[in-house]
Amino acid sequence: MKKVLCVVTSNGVKGATGIPTGFWLSELTHPLEKITAAGFDYDIASTKGGNPPVDPGSFNLIDKINKKFWDDENFRLKLADSLKLDDVDPSKYAAIFFAGGHGVMWDFAGSPAIDRVTRTIFENGGIVSAVCHGPSALVNVKLSDGKYLVDGKNLTSFTDAEETEVQATDIVPFLLETELKRHGAIHHAAANWSDNVIVDGRLITGQNPASASSVGEKLIQALKGE
Repeated sequence: MKKVLCVVTSNGVKGATGIPTGFWLSELTHPLEKITAAGFDYDIASTKGGNPPVDPGSFNLIDKINKKFWDDENFRLKLADSLKLDDVDPSKYAAIFFAGGHGVMWDFAGSPAIDRVTRTIFENGGIVSAVCHGPSALVNVKLSDGKYLVDGKNLTSFTDAEETEVQATDIVPFLLETELKRHGAIHHAAANWSDNVIVDGRLITGQNPASASSVGEKLIQALKGE
């Protein structure tokens, strides 16, 4: 059984602001709970490899799923020594999942390694999934025919309205919803902070942290061919 490749940011700062960020912990652990419960193994990768930064605002161990994984030695070892995406062999994976957190806005969209691994998994018949700001990984991915992966696809992501609500529109390098639409995506925005998951064939996306578990559920259904 092939694994799921979970990808997080290596960026720990919100641009020129100096404000600490990273990946949003529950956006990794909540899908992982579904993935592991279904019997699938996983690897964790990041753009630079090594120990990726957790957004301090997401380090909530009152969240039982966060605590379960944070207390799990296997998870902590994989996280502390995340694979460098440049070194990843995409043929080993049945699916790729991109966790969010504001950090990804500075290192996902411009990553040739993300483009290579995502395109290969998708064109090999695998599943591409992401939540919240995680779809920033998909903004510039082109398939072998030169067409953007998101062009003509139904999807969702952290919305421009949500970015406005968290007062980050002047901080992030681009607005994710706007950029996905610019490259041909059919973006489906729900009310701020609602659980919203869009499935279009082998593309599965969730809008925000509240959607993380649901993305995991849909990913498992797709892996099982349900």
